[in-house]
Parts: sequence; structure tokens; C-alpha cells
Amino acid sequence: MNKDKFYICGGKLRRTVFQKLEEWESVKLALLVEVDPQTGTGRSCIEYESPKEVTADDKPPILFKYATPFEQKLFTCTSTEVIVYDLPSLKLKHYISLPIFNDLHHVLPTKSGTVMVAITGLDIIVEVSLDGKVLRQWDVMGQDTWSIHTLGKDYRKVPTTKPHRAHANHVFLIGEEVWATRSRQRDAISLQDPSRRIEIGIQNIHEGFFFRDELYFTVIDGHIAVVNPKTLKVDRVYNLTEMSGPLEVPLGFCRGLLMLDQRFAWVCFTRIRPTKFRENLSWVRHPTREQRRSHVRLYDLQKGECLQQIETEPFGIGIVANLLKF
Repeated sequence: MNKDKFYICGGKLRRTVFQKLEEWESVKLALLVEVDPQTGTGRSCIEYESPKEVTADDKPPILFKYATPFEQKLFTCTSTEVIVYDLPSLKLKHYISLPIFNDLHHVLPTKSGTVMVAITGLDIIVEVSLDGKVLRQWDVMGQDTWSIHTLGKDYRKVPTTKPHRAHANHVFLIGEEVWATRSRQRDAISLQDPSRRIEIGIQNIHEGFFFRDELYFTVIDGHIAVVNPKTLKVDRVYNLTEMSGPLEVPLGFCRGLLMLDQRFAWVCFTRIRPTKFRENLSWVRHPTREQRRSHVRLYDLQKGECLQQIETEPFGIGIVANLLKF
């Protein structure tokens, strides 16, 4: 089992005494932290605050939503920005922020030197050059985006566009075919041929990516679904809640997944935050009670056991987004 260091991206919680914060108001600083699982300690590598001109005016959400290493660069996104750092120096290399950026969840670098961006707030996927030119755009519901939203509006200044039609939160490629996860529909869909669809079910899904020629999807209630990319069918499902032993409160929102091999996996769980969209918490037995703090867990998927748990909030990360190595 690999015990090497890994990285967590996410954000630092914003706390107020007299005002109840909405979910999208709850984070104030983007963080990338290196974690040593041998000692259970963490070291801050990046602390980033978005410029005021590209965020909402009042309590903007500032966190790294995802980070992907690719060709000696680290591709990250906040809610309104795509940021590329050199590796291993972590010096800023590229920066993109467009008026259509609202609630970004994922940025995927391509071999052609562009990036695919999941703009969750508008339920679209766009392909963008590193100088900020939009090359292609897909609406994940197959609708006319600009009959629903306002073309030319600066959506970076809009606190939230919820409720979303699909909550498109991840993009991946099967060959040259562009796919997106749709959380509310609990599926992934080909954007070039919508008749091709991967149905996950279970609960809202969060991310989908390739690992050793299989597609892995995280489900927010604590499942991992593994899909055969040729048949587009679910091959197996892991129930992380059952693997975690008796629990008085839910694990939290299951999000980032770092596969060490086909047996061992680190998974991150972010604390459940209050939201006025109650359907998002339909799977939580007691959503109003005190919930488990954000943390990561190491699982032996073969034996069905949880081997280790590390809390992230002592490192400053109150909202965890994903896990990675580089």
C-alpha cells in the first residue's frame, strides 16, 4: 500500500456569529495542502484569494474546486477562474476569467493545449484556449443556454444561479468524445451524441474520470461506481458507508477520489452545510444536527475496510474538493 504524500484542494471556512451563511457563502480562501499520511500532518502550499473584480460583491465563495496535474503543470479552478501553475515550483503560469464563469467545478487540460471547463452555474461545458478564447460550447441539457440565461451578463458577479437544471460538475473524454456528469440526473452524457448516456443512479454524482481503463464516479452519499467505458454500464459499486463501520452521523458529501491502485483509494468527505435547497440533502437522515467535520479516508476496496482517517480542518481546509498527486 502506497503511503506517499498527496495533496488536498479546497477552501477555508468563513464563519460569522450573527448571520447564517448560505452554502455558497461559506468559504473565503482557496487552499492547496500537502498531506503526509504517515504522520497525519499537513503543509500549506498555496493560499489564494480571488480578486474582487471577478467575484460577487458580498461574501464570495473562494476555494479551489478541482486541481489536475498534467504535463508539468497544475490546472485548477475557483468558482470564477481557471488558474494554471508550473510544477513543481507552483508559480503562476496562466490565468483565465471570463464573464460566463459562474460556479466552476472542474477544468480538464487537453492534449491540444486547451482546457475543458465545467461551468456549473450555467450548466454548460466550454473548451477554452489558454489566452481565454471560447472555442466550443455545449449545454448539458441540449437546450439554448442563452434563452435561459442572459448573454453578455457578467455572471462572475452573480452569487448563485441555483437551482441548476443539471448541476454539471465534471468533464471527461472517451477518446475524442466529450462527456459531462450531471449531478441532478445522476448520469453522464455524451455532449456530441446525447443518445450515449451512462446511468449511475444511486444518488447525485460528483466526478467521473479514467483510472486504468475504467471510469470511476463518486456519489455524494458515499458510493463509488465503476463503469466499463465500452459498454457504458456500471460494472461494480463500492459502499463506503458500510466499509466505515457504525456511524452516528453521515460521513459527509463524498467528493474527491484518489485511486492508489485498484485496491486502495483515498476519498474526501466535506462537512454537510445548510442549504435552502432541501432536495440536495434528501439522503441525510438528520441534516439539521451537528455534522462530521471534513476529512479524508483511506479504503481497502478489496477487503471493504476503512484503514485510516485524517481530518482536514486542522490544516485550514473546511471544504474539501479533491485529492491528487504530482
